[in-house]
Amino acid sequence: MIGISDIEAAADVIAAHVIRTPTVPSPGLTALLGAPVTAKLELLQRTGSFKSRGATAKLLSLSGAERAAGVVAVSGGNHGIAVAHMAGALHVKATIVMPRSAPARAVRIAEAAGASVRLTDTMDGAFELVGRLRDEGLTLVHPFDDPLVVAGQGTVGLELAEDAGELTDVLVSIGGGGLIAGVAAALRARRPGLRIWGVETEGAEAMSRALAAGGPVPVALSSVVSTLSAPAVSELTYAHVSALVDEVLVVPDGEAVAGTLDFAEHAKLWTEPAAGCLLPAARRVLERVGEGAKLGLVVCGGNATTGDVLGWAERFGLRRPS
Repeated sequence: MIGISDIEAAADVIAAHVIRTPTVPSPGLTALLGAPVTAKLELLQRTGSFKSRGATAKLLSLSGAERAAGVVAVSGGNHGIAVAHMAGALHVKATIVMPRSAPARAVRIAEAAGASVRLTDTMDGAFELVGRLRDEGLTLVHPFDDPLVVAGQGTVGLELAEDAGELTDVLVSIGGGGLIAGVAAALRARRPGLRIWGVETEGAEAMSRALAAGGPVPVALSSVVSTLSAPAVSELTYAHVSALVDEVLVVPDGEAVAGTLDFAEHAKLWTEPAAGCLLPAARRVLERVGEGAKLGLVVCGGNATTGDVLGWAERFGLRRPS
């Protein structure tokens, strides 16, 4: 299990390379949800998501030989961007493997940072290719199955605990579980009375399926939210979530996209659906816990184009009158 000392150490290592993102009250979301809302704005992080933290922690730990050999990463988008950016800054050759469902913008940004991008038909195929490239001598920078990466993501929770006012409930999106594992470890150490809720989208339910099965299991992926679409969680992230998180909620894709539109309209934040899913989940949390709740939302990323969001809105019948 990752401890608070691991997260504090990661914070020291990455401090010069990442942004201490704002933790701010959101009057717009407070009015929308009818309860006080504080937002941790990781979409303002370097490369547009929290992923810079874990990628930086891992890449800075590499030996000279590992840097010389190069690294490989698998990604639905944001992790690949983060690894490509930091590897370029360190003059490390990076290969990023993404499924074809990954946002075209993520592919372009990773290539512009100097990485070699390999595309596969499925996320399962992406993980398989990464395994072969690791066997050829590249160092794997895993998006969630690595203690250093989880500790790096945990710095989000460390900052939230230090910067937020009073909270009762914190909501965190889940893909492979690296973010919520690290955030939960930090919050349980610094604010042990909080309730912590994970959020997934239908068709990207790797953690909720693992909790039901008693351990990681493979899942069929169908969600449009590629940045949450892990084919399975890891033993590492499962252990943290099962021990530290109160519950994992699952919302439909359409509600996640509607949440993205609500973030734009009410919070003036341009998020991706991986963050948009927090708002429908927050409504469920408020129904569960009743009056007196004070919510913290980890707004994990904003790497969606206007075309992406308009296309999803059209698909789910969410076009709104001007």
